[in-house]
Amino acid sequence: MGNGSYMMNRELSWLKFNERVLNEAGNPRVPLAERLTFAAIYQSNLDEFYRVRVATLMDQMESSEVIRENKTNMTSEEQVKAILKVTRELDQKKAAIYEQLMGELEPKGIRLINFNRLSAEEGKLLEAYFDHEIAPYLSANIVSKQQPFPFLKNKDIYAVALLETKGGKTRTAIIPCSNNVFKRLIDIPTRKGTFMLSEELILHFLPKMFKNYEVKEKSLLRVTRNADIDTETIYDEDLDYREAMENLIKQRKRMNPVRMELSRELNKKMISSLCRDIHVENDHVFLSRVPLDMSFVFAIQSYLKNTAQEDLFYQRRTPRMTPELEDKKYLIPQIMEKDVLLSYPFESIKPFISLLYEAAQDDTVVSIKMTLANKSQIVDALVEAAENGKEVVVLVELRARFDEESNIEYSRKLEEAGCRVIYGLNGYKVHSKLCLISRKTEDGVSYITQIGTGNYNEKTSALYTDLSLITANQEIGKEAAEVFAALLKGETVEKTGLLLVAPKCLQNRVLDMIEEEIAHVKKGENGYIGIKINSLTDKVIIDKLIEASQAGVKIEMIVRGICCLIPGVEGYTENIKVVSIVGRFLEHSRIYRFGTKEREKVYIASADFMTRNTVRRVEVAVPVLDEKLRERLDWMFETMMNDDEKGKCLTSKGNYVDRNLNDVKLNSQEMFYAMAYSNAEKASVLKPDSNTVRERK
Repeated sequence: MGNGSYMMNRELSWLKFNERVLNEAGNPRVPLAERLTFAAIYQSNLDEFYRVRVATLMDQMESSEVIRENKTNMTSEEQVKAILKVTRELDQKKAAIYEQLMGELEPKGIRLINFNRLSAEEGKLLEAYFDHEIAPYLSANIVSKQQPFPFLKNKDIYAVALLETKGGKTRTAIIPCSNNVFKRLIDIPTRKGTFMLSEELILHFLPKMFKNYEVKEKSLLRVTRNADIDTETIYDEDLDYREAMENLIKQRKRMNPVRMELSRELNKKMISSLCRDIHVENDHVFLSRVPLDMSFVFAIQSYLKNTAQEDLFYQRRTPRMTPELEDKKYLIPQIMEKDVLLSYPFESIKPFISLLYEAAQDDTVVSIKMTLANKSQIVDALVEAAENGKEVVVLVELRARFDEESNIEYSRKLEEAGCRVIYGLNGYKVHSKLCLISRKTEDGVSYITQIGTGNYNEKTSALYTDLSLITANQEIGKEAAEVFAALLKGETVEKTGLLLVAPKCLQNRVLDMIEEEIAHVKKGENGYIGIKINSLTDKVIIDKLIEASQAGVKIEMIVRGICCLIPGVEGYTENIKVVSIVGRFLEHSRIYRFGTKEREKVYIASADFMTRNTVRRVEVAVPVLDEKLRERLDWMFETMMNDDEKGKCLTSKGNYVDRNLNDVKLNSQEMFYAMAYSNAEKASVLKPDSNTVRERK
């Protein structure tokens, strides 16, 4: 029995994840307007997948040697072929779901129509609208020797037509349809709630723009371009790193296409000609039965909100304050007394932001050091700290894909305020979520450390599930200080005690803890491993998990996205269970659990079990030492394992299936929110009257 039966190719596993997103768009148990969001997310996910993953495989195909991946031994070419085949199948599913969604929107007063459903009078109104509001802003190109085929921007929509002169000569015409001047969603004035997409209007009236020609064929077209610029190769001692990144972003806009989508069927000759001009392979051409860009659904949602159709949306939920802290009192003394765990989006990120503002003003605080990857209120707090004379060191990761531009902008803002800004490490991306507040007290230096699974951004902290531990444990503080000391020297830490720190002290420590569980089972005791991550691709860890399963260790895993390990395969992975949760909030938290109840170690981490995280990035996992917090994480983990509303089980055949575990379906995210509301209410009843509380200045 080869690898093939208990391993899955990472790209095909990712496509299965995106199919789970698409399934939510077709899920009748999800409110109708919210299903539109899942349809749009499915599309933007797939765009990025083609831009990065498919592009990488296509680059590999250019190599003189045959490159194979290490799970199923597939070549780059075999992977691309398989991806194209699955994408076509998913496209059919997407078209069926889209049709169903549009059908369900009609009774709610929303219609998206095309010309064959308009009266003659409405046609005239739209023609007048086209003539006055759209045509003046269009620039049509007819391709010729004097006018070469234009550069098509990534993900923009174009109308393309085959024109014929009276003398029988053919020409290709291209009209850009994406611009900021006119609306994408056009109201039909005679019918409330009825819309047409501007590109469909342009395509319909395209003959008006080419009066000397006959339009033989026409379609809308969209290309997806390679975005996988290699940031590693640009590191150069003599180079301004920020400037180099800015140039790379410009370069990304002009990379080769990896996919071309058409809205109408065209003849083979014309498709081949377009493929030549655009430099895309014929088998990378897709016919789409749904709009080429789904972002218009957000305008439909706004319309539904304005017509007060609240039942079409999720029940309103806002992050609650943690009952662990009294927000009217100083936070530093409270954290010196006990560890605090925040669970986003169910609990608010505000206490952490308040802690930074408090540190910015506190006379005992001498420095704040932080790894940061998002523009947010946190930046303002750090600027205030620097202006108050604190030492502020911020590691800004300029290589955070697709966030580079905003990261460049706010790194300048931090520098101007007097913060010391460092830009990652040579060869290693910094992905850890680490903040260290150092204080000078009568007893010497005292640390407060925050370590998270993600999210230094108040907007996404209301959309992603993440965990954040704030602790005054001095051992953890000392190790965090060592991590920053290494980063400032452009190095990585060689050894750690409590923390797990990639690239050198995370994968090996995880392997050791798996080995410990194997040893317990060999002694006739029970062994247990519980892992919650977003992706599992690290072959070294996968092989060790298989070994643990074969030894009889019970392994439970919650893996949202890519999972290259197939569970339940006899003789290999029969002791492994894998669940994936795709719900209202993006699952982003990582939890590692090793050992049975009486001896368990629990960590929260910024790292998934992907080689890029475990050995090619700076990542930090922190042990949760407080027993109450450990119990809370265990309860959360067990609740997610039992989620039979949004949790799908991965079978030994490599498919994700529904489960029926509870009398009433359990939605773990909704349960955590209900709990957060209930805890906040109880806490507000128990807290003393605010007059007796010392107000924070």
